Amino acid sequence: MLKLNQLILETLLISIKRPNMIKPIKLNKKINSYNKKIIIDGDKSLSIRWALLASQATGKSRAYKLLKSDDVLSTLNCLKRLGVKIKFTKDYCEITGKGLNGYNYKNNLTLDAGNSGTLGRLLLGLLIHSNKKIKLVGDKSLSKRDFSRVTKPLEKFGAKFFYKKKNRLPLSILGTNLAMPINYVENKGSAQCKSSVMLASLNTSGETFIKAKKSRDHTELLFKHLNIPIKVKKTKKFDFIKTTGGKEFKSFNYKIPSDISSSAFFIALTALSKDSKLVIHNVNINPSRTGILKILKKMGIKIMLKNKKNYKGEKVADIFVESTNNLKAINCPQNLNSSAIDEFLIIFLIAARCKGVSYFKDLSELNEKESPRLNWGSKILNLMGIKNDLTSSSIKIYGNPKLRIKKSIKIKGYLKDHRVFMMSTIAALTFGGKWEIYDPDSINTSFPSFLKIINGLNGKKI
Repeated sequence: MLKLNQLILETLLISIKRPNMIKPIKLNKKINSYNKKIIIDGDKSLSIRWALLASQATGKSRAYKLLKSDDVLSTLNCLKRLGVKIKFTKDYCEITGKGLNGYNYKNNLTLDAGNSGTLGRLLLGLLIHSNKKIKLVGDKSLSKRDFSRVTKPLEKFGAKFFYKKKNRLPLSILGTNLAMPINYVENKGSAQCKSSVMLASLNTSGETFIKAKKSRDHTELLFKHLNIPIKVKKTKKFDFIKTTGGKEFKSFNYKIPSDISSSAFFIALTALSKDSKLVIHNVNINPSRTGILKILKKMGIKIMLKNKKNYKGEKVADIFVESTNNLKAINCPQNLNSSAIDEFLIIFLIAARCKGVSYFKDLSELNEKESPRLNWGSKILNLMGIKNDLTSSSIKIYGNPKLRIKKSIKIKGYLKDHRVFMMSTIAALTFGGKWEIYDPDSINTSFPSFLKIINGLNGKKI
């Protein structure tokens, strides 16, 4: 008989393959007023990075409040197939690492990254030392994303890549025993690409230099916490990063704070609802992720941060937010784009309620996500009756504070993008109308408890 922790792990990993929930959710009433305190699921970026680095540490690492989403479970499944011992209990996840390049796997191994670009791209960085060819696959959405962004710099380390379709999954990697440090310029503001190179540099015997456009810095902070040799010099537009490879690091425990990207949907829900207040406890407010807070404050939303503290390099706080009737249009500063890149769909929704015209520029990166989000954001606004002007990299939104939707709206065919689903749900609960929203299972990639938390606020089940 399987031990309890093995049974829990197997159940969680099997849940990745859960059948699609074809039945849509139907909403035809606005959410009731509320005054609540909630806890959001653990940060996805930190959950994945903890697991990957714990697998390369020496000894047993534990994570508390690890996000149990499909993306994180896909990460654990990949690590398990690479020979990493994983233990799950009710309270924590434990990974036994065997040190740098300690993976032990069979020939003809296939790893499935599911829907996770973070997993797929970062994991390749840890595999540049593999002496057997490993195949990486993903779901339909991930297989449409450009992987040359990471394979080109990883080739400089000495790894070889074999694509079935140009720059898209599936691909195979064959590593090298003589990984050489590199110089790398990341000019798109992609934390995934930067982090992949940083993880690859662990398996070199020299100094890797990275010039990176501003993006989230969770990997840098974890390197510092683990005493992995790293130096970071920040300028206005770029970070200059130097890492030194070949240094073993010890196991570490981590209590994952709540995810600010997931919290953003409830900040918007509260701001757009009538006479409502909300407290979200212990949220990661890493400065590279708080563009959403800065933008929404400029738009007139009442947001306060309390109980601020530092946790192993990360900043966390409780977020207080209230509904408001005086939303202001914004010409969004482009320097906030990278720190709010995952939240722009919900920001567009706020702009729809603003008085005046809001303008968002240099957002082509949005169309490189799980779906072309800039395009989908425009389509949903059109369905709502909000005029907008769309280009390949910008959107101008003509807000209507008096908009009350009374027609029927069907949201279907959005490539199972969790943020598209959640944006649509928040729109239905705050603007009215009769909504039929497909792909509710998409939230399992990042925020499985999304609907459960809404039910707790709403006082009834969706």
